[in-house]
Amino acid sequence: MGIEIPPDHPRRVSLEIREKIIEGHQASIVATAGLLAHGRGEAFDYFIGEATTELAERATRAAVASMLLARSPVISVNGNVCSLVPEDLVRLSKLTNAPLEINLFYYRKEREDAILKALQEAGAERVLGTHDRPSETIPELSSNRRKVDPDGIGKADWVLVPLEDGDRTEALRKVGKFVVTIDLNPMSRTAVYSNITIVDNVVRCMPLMVKYAKEMRSWTRERLEALIKEFNNSDNLRESIQLIIENLKQRAGNEYIAKEAFN
Repeated sequence: MGIEIPPDHPRRVSLEIREKIIEGHQASIVATAGLLAHGRGEAFDYFIGEATTELAERATRAAVASMLLARSPVISVNGNVCSLVPEDLVRLSKLTNAPLEINLFYYRKEREDAILKALQEAGAERVLGTHDRPSETIPELSSNRRKVDPDGIGKADWVLVPLEDGDRTEALRKVGKFVVTIDLNPMSRTAVYSNITIVDNVVRCMPLMVKYAKEMRSWTRERLEALIKEFNNSDNLRESIQLIIENLKQRAGNEYIAKEAFN
């Protein structure tokens, strides 16, 4: 880690996460724009209370249930998520037989190579989407992310797109993919277009997905389907926004501000 963070620092966890992103940038894993994206997510994490909410847990359970029911699930990997949770990506991949596929908006071969190396060091045995593999394209998408691996996202019926951009999420839905995202902003295009949106920090959500995958692998198909049927993403996003509003109202109170300032 680049700096020594005192154990009693009130922002220790947040600063440690920030350092991982900085180190990922220095290692060519994270694009420069990824630093800005992380800062935006950090702000929304404040808004939800920097904790996994009951809403997020419910969405995570539904997401894992849908993943376990999928015929051909795939986990899409970009620089930020690789930098933050490489081991959990690999664990979830192995638990659910969902291959990892590198997919980058700001593509550079050295970035792809750095991400591939990081995933392999975390235990990944097979990674799709690399430059030495064949590719096909997603219709109606003009960015670098239109290129997908035919053995991965190309044939997938279910795609996890953590820390995603909205245009590709919309395009994936148009070609019939079931899309799950992890997004701290419940108002983003990604959040709105996804089938299931987990409004949580990826560093908390990915270990939780691993935990639920272990628990739910033995569930019957009927039990998994019932869990998904109970979930409604529009309600999930609406309640997540309301939770943010209530948190902000509480923090705007004079008593709260005084307590935080003088404790």
